[in-house]
Amino acid sequence: MSSTVVIKSNKSGMSVFLDPNIPLEQLLEDVARKFRESAKFWGSVQMTLTLEGRDLTPEEEFQIVNVITEHSQIEVLCLLDKDANRIKECEKALNEKLMELSSTTGQFFRGNLREGESLESESSIVIIGDVGKGAKVTAKGNVIVLGHLMGSVTAGVAGNEDAVIVAFEMAPTQLRIADYAGKSQPKSKKLGRGPMMACVENSSICIKNIKKSFFSMLKSI
Repeated sequence: MSSTVVIKSNKSGMSVFLDPNIPLEQLLEDVARKFRESAKFWGSVQMTLTLEGRDLTPEEEFQIVNVITEHSQIEVLCLLDKDANRIKECEKALNEKLMELSSTTGQFFRGNLREGESLESESSIVIIGDVGKGAKVTAKGNVIVLGHLMGSVTAGVAGNEDAVIVAFEMAPTQLRIADYAGKSQPKSKKLGRGPMMACVENSSICIKNIKKSFFSMLKSI
């Protein structure tokens, strides 16, 4: 009998392959059983999660994540999306939304920042391009990078802990928001796939994948 739920670890966390043909109720039962049986193996861990093999609505994804956390000691930090088309659509919608916001609430810069170059803003700033390794961006408000972020960014320099840093690809050498600094990444290691947001939570910088709910995340921008 073939398994309807297959768990596989990867570099960024855990992938769960789901049978696309069985009813959702049966699938949820199989997920619960699989994670109960493997709970001791995984132990108490925090990791990212990728769901594959089946098209899921946001509500169905939420149900599956809840079942996993209820039947194991796994804390799901974020749900990664491997659907290239959905990521592309998300980036397009994010681009349009941020361009609309930049025209009324902040400044924008068009072009790529290279090593040794710096950019400062007295408000929020939207960068239409890449921030290369060795480049620096500083803003009193939010920093939005419509491209690859590989350099150093400081947002909320006047002490604004509500400021955020958003990028289509997040691989910074250093992130800082107000008085909080993220872990230095000298090799500009990519923090995830697709659009991501850095914000302050529980007195530390938290990195989140921007997915279907990204519009609600941007209300403060």
